[in-house]
Amino acid sequence: MKKRFLSAAAVAFFGLMLNAQQIKFEEYDLPNGLHVILHQDNSAPVVTTGVMYHVGAKDEVKGRTGFAHFFEHLLFEGTPNIKRGDWFKIVSSNGGQNNANTTNDRTYYYETFPSNNEQLGLWMESERMRHAVINQVGVDTQREVVKEEKRLRMDNQPYGNLFPTIQKNLFTNHPYNWPTIGSMEDLNSAKLEEFQAFYKKYYVPNNATLVIAGDIKPEQTKKWVEEYYGGIPKGTIYPKDFPKDAPITQEKEVTATDPNIQLPAYIFAYRTPANKEKDAYVLDMLSSYLSNGKSSVLYKKLVDQEKKALQVAAFNQGLEDYSIFAFFAIPMGQTTKQTLQADIDAEIKKLQTTLISEEDYQKLQNQFENQFVNQNSSIQGIAASLATNHVLMGNTNLINKEIDIYRSISRQDLQNAAKKYLNSNQRIIINYVPEKK
Repeated sequence: MKKRFLSAAAVAFFGLMLNAQQIKFEEYDLPNGLHVILHQDNSAPVVTTGVMYHVGAKDEVKGRTGFAHFFEHLLFEGTPNIKRGDWFKIVSSNGGQNNANTTNDRTYYYETFPSNNEQLGLWMESERMRHAVINQVGVDTQREVVKEEKRLRMDNQPYGNLFPTIQKNLFTNHPYNWPTIGSMEDLNSAKLEEFQAFYKKYYVPNNATLVIAGDIKPEQTKKWVEEYYGGIPKGTIYPKDFPKDAPITQEKEVTATDPNIQLPAYIFAYRTPANKEKDAYVLDMLSSYLSNGKSSVLYKKLVDQEKKALQVAAFNQGLEDYSIFAFFAIPMGQTTKQTLQADIDAEIKKLQTTLISEEDYQKLQNQFENQFVNQNSSIQGIAASLATNHVLMGNTNLINKEIDIYRSISRQDLQNAAKKYLNSNQRIIINYVPEKK
């Protein structure tokens, strides 16, 4: 009897958490096309102001890669009203924090201030959008910063160029072919006028979403939004008409080298549907089933029990136009690539021919329920989720409803996705091996 009571209490508490997860927001457009999202939460005296521009590495062209990520740095150089070098000083001296990040699909800038400095965050982001200073001094300075970042994060890091190697081999026509950080040769050869043109083309209000989340008074916030952003001229929006890649119909094997590693890694990569499609969610769940946690299928078998692999993972990287599903394994001892490949293929075959157990299915559902409850536990996280769901998913309310998609996925859906997307003739095998001295 006591056991049943505890179970009911846990269910009730979990229900309360799910209800509390409902995030209220308001959204509207300014006449210049800027999309605005407001989320009021007065439980803590902080406000995050974020701007997501719908420009990422895929919006670049061959020969001029790395621009979107470069602008992540360049747009902190200053404006006519913010002196060069003062951006971070202004933020920190007013009790705030800020950052930016870039992906293949978008660029996001944000400041979080105590709520009595909400107006400051709005003004700073409007300055960045209205008239950022793009000059030769800033370009030369940030070029060196990006070079150092590339050296630290990729070129001198074990397995640092592994994901770019996957992109290069999985995409031949689509601009997901190159990494977000781009090519240093491209950045070195680009002229100042090209950087200025990139700014004018993409950093315009009708290619941006402004999100203000936290301890706000919505009517006052709307007045400030109109004051700071309403007069910024609308830009021209160019169609995102990227070349498509033909389906992979024959297994291909390539070899890449890395001077920073002693153990090889083997990757089995598949090109899968864009992250808006339901199958992308199904594949996300499949990747968790295969390798999320020490009790997952691949880890338990290859690392824990049979000790054939030092590391093993299945991951699903959702992108706006396509996604990437890949298996990754580093062998233990004398284990061969053929052994790891056979074991991974055996698990794929099981997924294709047998429904996963009800127990495993329920465990997966519990994992995603827990992830959903926890993913927006901060104002910064909520702001980023609201912007991402609008810009990349076309539905801001996924912040509340995405869990319903995962709940709707059945065991049969998991099997069907494995049958449809994880066949050997649909993959690229990458042998990522130590460079011979």
